[in-house]
Amino acid sequence: MSASNDRRDFLKAAATAAFTTNIFTGNLKGANDKINAAFIGMGRMGRGNLGHAMKQDNLVVTQVCDVFKPNLDLAVEQTQGKAKGVRDFREILADKSVDVVCISTPDHWHAYQTVEACKAGKDVYVEKPVCVAIDEGKKMVEAARKYNRVVQAGTMQRSGKHFQEATDIVKSGKLGKVSMVHTWNYSLMEPEGIGSPADAAPPDTLDWDMWLGPAPKRPFNANRFGVDPKAFSHFRWFWDYAGGMMTDWGVHWLDIVQMAFDEAMPTVATAVGGKFRLTDNRETPDTIHASYEYNGFCCTYENRYGNGQSMFGKNGGILFYGDKGTLFVDRSEYRVVPEKGSSLQEVQVKSSNNSNNSHWQNFLECVRTRQKPISDIEKCYRSTATCLMANIALRSKTRLDWDGETIKQSEARKYMFREYRKPWKLSV
Repeated sequence: MSASNDRRDFLKAAATAAFTTNIFTGNLKGANDKINAAFIGMGRMGRGNLGHAMKQDNLVVTQVCDVFKPNLDLAVEQTQGKAKGVRDFREILADKSVDVVCISTPDHWHAYQTVEACKAGKDVYVEKPVCVAIDEGKKMVEAARKYNRVVQAGTMQRSGKHFQEATDIVKSGKLGKVSMVHTWNYSLMEPEGIGSPADAAPPDTLDWDMWLGPAPKRPFNANRFGVDPKAFSHFRWFWDYAGGMMTDWGVHWLDIVQMAFDEAMPTVATAVGGKFRLTDNRETPDTIHASYEYNGFCCTYENRYGNGQSMFGKNGGILFYGDKGTLFVDRSEYRVVPEKGSSLQEVQVKSSNNSNNSHWQNFLECVRTRQKPISDIEKCYRSTATCLMANIALRSKTRLDWDGETIKQSEARKYMFREYRKPWKLSV
């Protein structure tokens, strides 16, 4: 390519970037400027985000979107009929009056919708885990940077004051040398779990093909769709759409671990597990033990459904083990327990703020200032990728070595990617 062509392409790219920044939401917004927001995915998580967002100053919810009419109707009702209900998210992305979008769809949609929103000039709040394949997460980061978008991930624990204090204690060295960290979720579930419904025709109120989107074509199954008034949707337990407890809850705990260690990622990942307790039709394990080696310490994540006993009587949390003391943290509190002979003082601090509310405040402030939010997409990509590595190690039965970009073991690399069903294509 000639120098003149290089220069012409450069100027064209610069003009495109300037157009994206100036015409869409790149302009700085003052504290009193209205921010028009649309919400995609109005299940239990989406309606929760809608409720938190509606408490924020100067945010106007203009549209809500879902392919399942009962969820859509609930969301419109939640806005007292002020928001327009739409069935196709592409209508929202094409609307230049929309400044930000919140994406709370099933996990297999997160990457595509985030990238397309960035390309359309929207800032994004996207639920965790941000992707179901490592390559998708990389493209999400690339899109956020290329189109100068603010992208906040839904790992809201980072906005919790007591989580911030807990990670500051780890960083300060007060615990001494931390050589081991343990994270977990334990519970006792009946063996039948979520049951094993037969495949059937989808309800008339659901666009099943659109729900599947880039995922493989499958017959409708009540558990794959998974809407349950007593639980978060069961799609989480099928590999086509998610990564089980490892990505659903493990990402919350491991995100805080990596926050405490300056966003480090592991260099080694291993995992064992399987379906040892439940007889339902889920695909992801009901029992898993994942182990990671970081620079200077080891970390584990465990989940089981066959026994609910744990230290402190907690069904989930994080333990940082230092040679001067141990720090426990979950969503309700943190505790410091000194080692024998240590001068460290015992501490117990209860949670004092609503992290969801603070998380939305942080996101909207960054929409105005164009700063990176506390759960910037790159941070949550790294935390999500850490969880995905454990699932890859489990499914490939391989010990993984990670160099920050790729997996050394070629036989396991195929799990870093996923094929999109036509006509969907993920491109930045």
